[in-house]
Amino acid sequence: MAKDRSALLPPAQRHLVTRFGYGIDATLVRDVRRAGGASAWFEQQVSRPGSFPDGPADAVRRWWPDLDRRPADLWQRQVQEVRGGWQVMEDYGRWLLLRRIRTRRPLLEKMTEFWEAMLHVPVSGDAHFTWRVDYGDTVRRHALGRFDELLAATTTHPAMLIFLSAATSTKRAPNENLGRELLELHTLGAGNYDEDEVKASARILTGHHVDLWETWKASYIKEDHATGRVRVKGFTHANRKADGREVTRDYLHYLAHHPLTAEHVCRRLATKFVRDDPPRSLVKRLAKVYLRNDTAIVPVLRALVASKEFRTSAGDKLRDPGEDVVATYRALGAEVGRPARNDSAANAILWQASRLGLSPHAWPRPDGTPVTDGVWASPSRALGSMDLHWSMAGGWWPSEGIRYRSPKAWVPAKKPIRFEDLVDAVSRDLLHRPAGKRLVQTAILATGCRAREKIDRDHALVQWGFPRLLAAVLDSPDHLAC
Repeated sequence: MAKDRSALLPPAQRHLVTRFGYGIDATLVRDVRRAGGASAWFEQQVSRPGSFPDGPADAVRRWWPDLDRRPADLWQRQVQEVRGGWQVMEDYGRWLLLRRIRTRRPLLEKMTEFWEAMLHVPVSGDAHFTWRVDYGDTVRRHALGRFDELLAATTTHPAMLIFLSAATSTKRAPNENLGRELLELHTLGAGNYDEDEVKASARILTGHHVDLWETWKASYIKEDHATGRVRVKGFTHANRKADGREVTRDYLHYLAHHPLTAEHVCRRLATKFVRDDPPRSLVKRLAKVYLRNDTAIVPVLRALVASKEFRTSAGDKLRDPGEDVVATYRALGAEVGRPARNDSAANAILWQASRLGLSPHAWPRPDGTPVTDGVWASPSRALGSMDLHWSMAGGWWPSEGIRYRSPKAWVPAKKPIRFEDLVDAVSRDLLHRPAGKRLVQTAILATGCRAREKIDRDHALVQWGFPRLLAAVLDSPDHLAC
């Protein structure tokens, strides 16, 4: 039963795949070993993610057909009360969570999630929901590419235009929402622009439209573009042409390559993947890599994981609600099937994330899901996580459309095992790390078993008390931290 220590990834390798993944399971360990170690796995993930076949993750999308309907069809179905936009967006959140559980390309998913949070379009909204799935697909295509291309694709995407009121912005009445958030949240950062630059930013973006009532198609209307000289920081343009798409492209390219943007992007990356208060020296080093490589993201990620700050940050980050849910499913090896009823696990998984604090991309403000731990490090979040772990450890909820491992699968069939060794075996299986003294003592308190007590398949712990052991391991900092 107990796993050989050689079967575990070394701590440094475990740290790398944990920080850039959604929880270690047997498939991930096998991929790391086949690649030749965590560093080689990381390089393959950033440069050739397609080398990891991802059929099971891709197949989940077919469970929710609305995710591939056209915007106009989605709107008509909402108007006719066939299915509301909020229901479609719930399906989107479920698909994301299930995809993260199944994927063999966790780094691509992690970076897609990162950019969807930074370049945020919330899933709530009676208009932009029509384009929200396509927006996520757009982010995924650029997630490991260049930031200047990602910024251009997202800023002028119909979902972003609708959400920040630029879809109806005209030269007669320029709306400043997108122009402002582009500067504050997506590029330069707060405090690095003035009101005149916001106005110029808004004028540059006029002309991009989305039909919000019939076709829901995106278009560019030259007559609505505000011409005339514009200035934002060091960017100036005569802006004489009625067709302002060229000036928009030049403007976004300028912003993406600005040193303040480089620091803004790299600070957020370091906050997410290193620690909440990344050293300024690290941010500056990463920003230099970003600018030297024409805003390409992969070289920045390589520099980040090669840094001393990253190597010494193991356990310094707290999993957010979605990451906790996904990691728990992966650790327990729970197999989720296609939803056949309302309370199927594939549906319930979204409610589980919501009960912990937030379902995917449901953050209501334009600043997007936080990447700092403070918002999640609360007593209510801790109690929510304990409830999640307890209900899943016992297989009590969700219970439909899901298959859990039997307690007997954790215990040797022929000979008894000491309780402390069983705790170690469970820790190795769930967390891919040996059980320390603190975890063994916690498990003793949770179950009432003695350290050297012999456990077999007829023992009361296996017959009815095993959820206490599983939950104790899942509630530990070794699971909640990453």
